[in-house]
Amino acid sequence: MPAEELMPMVHVKTRTTPSDAFNPTAALRRIPALMLFALLITFAASCNGDSTGSASRTPGIVHFVPNSHAFWSDPANWTTCFGPAYADILLTPSNFVPCRGGPYALCYYSGPSTGTEDLSCTLTPDGLYANCKCFDIPYGVYFVDINSILNHSVYEATIAQCGADGSLCGAINSAPVCNSVNQGNLIPGAQLFSTFSFDCVPTNGIGQTNCGQAPYAGCMTAPCTKTAKPGIVNCSCPVFDGPYQVGQNEQACSLGDDLVWSAAYTPSTSCMGSPPASKDTSATSEVTLAPSKVVVPASTITLTSTAADAAVPAAVPSPPTCLPDAPGGVGCPLYVPGTTVLPPNSGVDCTKVCDEYNSCRPKPGLEVGYTCDATLCTDQCNDRDLVGKACSGLSKCDISEIVKAETTASCSCCASQLCGCASNGKTDTAIAGLNQDQRNRGIIPQCDINGTLCGSP
Repeated sequence: MPAEELMPMVHVKTRTTPSDAFNPTAALRRIPALMLFALLITFAASCNGDSTGSASRTPGIVHFVPNSHAFWSDPANWTTCFGPAYADILLTPSNFVPCRGGPYALCYYSGPSTGTEDLSCTLTPDGLYANCKCFDIPYGVYFVDINSILNHSVYEATIAQCGADGSLCGAINSAPVCNSVNQGNLIPGAQLFSTFSFDCVPTNGIGQTNCGQAPYAGCMTAPCTKTAKPGIVNCSCPVFDGPYQVGQNEQACSLGDDLVWSAAYTPSTSCMGSPPASKDTSATSEVTLAPSKVVVPASTITLTSTAADAAVPAAVPSPPTCLPDAPGGVGCPLYVPGTTVLPPNSGVDCTKVCDEYNSCRPKPGLEVGYTCDATLCTDQCNDRDLVGKACSGLSKCDISEIVKAETTASCSCCASQLCGCASNGKTDTAIAGLNQDQRNRGIIPQCDINGTLCGSP
């Protein structure tokens, strides 16, 4: 059947009279009903998004607070002289403020559609955003670039407390943005937010490839939603056109097929100088800036680079001291019986520590502080589901004294051992089961390393 036969028509006058020559109501009567309906739907959709008019491409998604692309793109509101917040600019390592909680998304590896996992970042038709598939991390230690907070009031609160460079918030969860991410209220409508973490470094590696000016997805603090695939979330990341760094070695800067990298940029000059602006003219990483190298031994993270690239630091956190519960070389060691103790006059209140463990029960009778400690600090990227099970609901609990104890003693998943806290029977059974689940996946649980948090079947 021809398409026009499917379109119901209204009677239209064939002669214009003075009474309806400029009558908008009469003009509307001349529009086919189905076409009029489509126009109304388009108008309604345009009212739901940001002021760029891109709402029809990303329906119902709030990308910023305030939700105006024009506001964030205005140089008067840029967080650095190199670009807006969604450019994900890192000027100094202290810009990464450490947090603990979750859930959060890890988009560090996103961009290509190839590989063992589809982590593609696909441009929207207007080119303003990219739909990125990212890892779903249920709980852990993560970092937020203070220059890339996409909620303006939270950004202002964070720099007021942490300083513009973040240097006053080196302690975990001391930055206001951490609470906004953990409570899930940074951007309305999102289920979680993209941050950076070292969770998947053992399996996916870490590195750096410098790329010239081109569009890339700035995913830091971008809004994300769950997908039907366990362990993968979709993040709607704003796109910026500029030089950038990919978080892996010797990568092609151009991906083709409307794909872009999730990336960030660490300039080699200060705002007083001229930022590099080389153009990427090939489909490989052979651009003006040579690729950097990042060597990742099993127990540490050491950044090295070529001589031509030595002035460009990697766009990853490098905290000055170990961080409790963080993975890889940035994390503090596990508890060592008879050796790891709270220093004299630490100011840690062990009664409060144990109260925090014993009172955090998102599920009746299950003390998730203990189950999380038993699993979190030995987890790998392939047991994120176990961490989700072990740490579920912990982000909603006050664990400030637990974090204080672990920070003071420079150890990970260790506060209950430091203070002699005891878990209940239901929790002990859960711990034993989680330990066995890790063993079944080839992971050595803390119980088998130091004899603590072993639970009982």
